[in-house]
Amino acid sequence: MTLLHPHTRLAPSPPALLDLHPTPDDMRADVIAGLSATPKTLPSKYFYDARGSQLFEEITRQPEYDLTRTEIALMQQSMREIRLAVGPDAHVVELGSGSGRKTQLLLGGLASPVAYTPVEISREMLLDATQRLAYAFPDVQMLPVCADFTRPVPVPPSLIPAASTLLFFPGSTLGNFDARQSVDLLSAMRETMGDGGLALVGIDLVKDVADMEAAYNDAAGITAAFTLNLLARLNRELGADFDRRRFSHVARFSPERSRIETSIVSRGLQVVRVAGHAFVLEDGEPIHVEISHKYTDAHFDALAAQAGLRVSHRWNAPADRFGLRLLEPA
Repeated sequence: MTLLHPHTRLAPSPPALLDLHPTPDDMRADVIAGLSATPKTLPSKYFYDARGSQLFEEITRQPEYDLTRTEIALMQQSMREIRLAVGPDAHVVELGSGSGRKTQLLLGGLASPVAYTPVEISREMLLDATQRLAYAFPDVQMLPVCADFTRPVPVPPSLIPAASTLLFFPGSTLGNFDARQSVDLLSAMRETMGDGGLALVGIDLVKDVADMEAAYNDAAGITAAFTLNLLARLNRELGADFDRRRFSHVARFSPERSRIETSIVSRGLQVVRVAGHAFVLEDGEPIHVEISHKYTDAHFDALAAQAGLRVSHRWNAPADRFGLRLLEPA
């Protein structure tokens, strides 16, 4: 018989995966459709190959990009109030696995959470994130779901009955969706959480225009490299012939739409070939790749109301640089 040291921690058993078999992305079809549209577009979801994910982590460490640091500090400062507002024995459902830092803060700060369900379309990323959190929180049941979180998701029942379901959607990811998509996503969250559920959502707030634009145009050029890395991915995976030297990264705030709009702009007249299709790009023509909404309370409250939700609690970082909002069914 093998004796274990009293302080040895056993590896947690592999989490039980609920696989809803989400439809895989069709990059070729998405890219051809986007470049055939007017104006031309490319989906931002294709930013995150291995190099893109690495560059994004570097972006979060740039002095101009304080969104991640500010949200983490706000969670730390507000955790006692969040714990009281949510109550004990919650089943935490996170939309998108993320790096896990904010998840650890939340699970560590709540009163006796009974289960954690990350919802992620990538099985590998999902299982990796869940396994890491299982070591940190051995008393929290891990119930990962492989699914598209923009649609309602069935929440697996926990062994210990949960008092409530808490959806967690940090990072102002909601801001990457347009108004119609945002309402659809919030409506899906409303259905997932049920009548007694809650949702904790991170939102980036409107502030000085120069500050907002600087966050997407850092002096080190990391965000530009991140954006243009999308072209390198298309060259590699679709046999495209983009010359990155002939494109520029441009990110500007649109006051009318209250959002940062990021584009890849053609330097000169050129023809680009992708998967057997040729696309003419005029000098200065943009390819729109991402939006990042910045919210006021009135704007966010209106979106929530359209989805059958209302804000019950608000927490803002100093100088209103970032916000956390707790939503409940209206």
